[in-house]
Amino acid sequence: MVAELEQVLQPAGWDLLNSLPPYEESGALALGARLRGAGHAPELVAAALTQSRLRARAADKFGEFAATMLFTPHGLEQATRLPVAALHARRFRDAGVASVADLGCGIGGDAMANAALGTEVLAVDRDAATVAVATVNLRPFPTASVRLGRAEDHDPSATEGIWLDPARRAPARGRTRRLHDPEEYEPPLSTVHDLARRIGRDGQAGPLGAKLGPGIDHAALPEGTETQWLSWHGQVLEATCWFGPLAADGVRRSALVIGRDGAHALRERTGEEVPDPDSGPVGAHLYEPDGAVIRAGLIGQVAAGMDARTLDPSIAYLTADQRIRSPFLQGYAVRDVFGFSLKRLAAYLREHRIGVLEIKKRGTAITPEELRRSLRPRRFGDEKATLILTRIAGEQSVIVASPHTEQAEHTEQTEHTDGDGPA
Repeated sequence: MVAELEQVLQPAGWDLLNSLPPYEESGALALGARLRGAGHAPELVAAALTQSRLRARAADKFGEFAATMLFTPHGLEQATRLPVAALHARRFRDAGVASVADLGCGIGGDAMANAALGTEVLAVDRDAATVAVATVNLRPFPTASVRLGRAEDHDPSATEGIWLDPARRAPARGRTRRLHDPEEYEPPLSTVHDLARRIGRDGQAGPLGAKLGPGIDHAALPEGTETQWLSWHGQVLEATCWFGPLAADGVRRSALVIGRDGAHALRERTGEEVPDPDSGPVGAHLYEPDGAVIRAGLIGQVAAGMDARTLDPSIAYLTADQRIRSPFLQGYAVRDVFGFSLKRLAAYLREHRIGVLEIKKRGTAITPEELRRSLRPRRFGDEKATLILTRIAGEQSVIVASPHTEQAEHTEQTEHTDGDGPA
């Protein structure tokens, strides 16, 4: 990747990249042949087309900015979506922080968002190629600078605030594995906490924000901080730990759910004890809490006051006899419930001519892919349903349901499978 970046960072490579039409996979081979036929070196053509392809992929995260940026595949995968980065940047601005060090800046998404608000930004990364990419991406922002370095070596007095995105993956047999222990992060959470103390005053933590893995153990979270889990159109993207004045007053954990109807926040305040809902029989409606709510441990807050119950003490589905509208819940009308048996399920689908399935699971070993291969549902008919495989009072069960009407348009109804989420 370094050699490819060197190609497009040269004036001729940069001009060629920016002269390319919008990337289309179907025409890439022909375009490459035309460019080589026009006298461009093969390695330069390959580098320019790689960046053009990455720019097309990056439009989902960076919008129109992607067309003038550079990327690495790993950097793009790990980069914060620009609208989410803007939310991070507003925390610093609203706290009156005039300068921020972005340690582990990657390709520069969060640094761009901070600099766009006029904040002075020092972007730092330990990888030279990544620093080169971030330098290009931050060139429109005069208040931003980029340098090579490690978060562990950063002088906290250089800026008023710090933003960190610690590396949460490690090499494993030619691939990477997720790191679940925050002390295995680079830098580890203890180092992050130490930096927060060092930029603070009078023994109090200073303005620091750090991205953590969404599955982090709540017991590992530092005292006196707010950790916010964020989901973007149903996908949990991050958990961010906010220190000092960046933390909402008196809030320990929060969930921010961003969807088509805007952003909705749910909070648990210090000293607030909301019990988990009781378990009970399946009602007329089933509700799946948003993943950010589940990760934040805030199911009790959602269930409180709406007479909802769980199916099983260890399962994060809610059920109620009445229909509930909430930005934190995906609702389903329950059609049938029965114990899990492959033979019985196949007979049911055949009888009701149900062949177009959304399959969801929680708390059961069987996967949607395995079940689909075993059932071959397309042979049963064209009717639609959602199958929910879960435990009810400890028993493996099947719930046949239909999405609530206003949510149906958000649910892909054809040959869609959901993976297993947290219990």
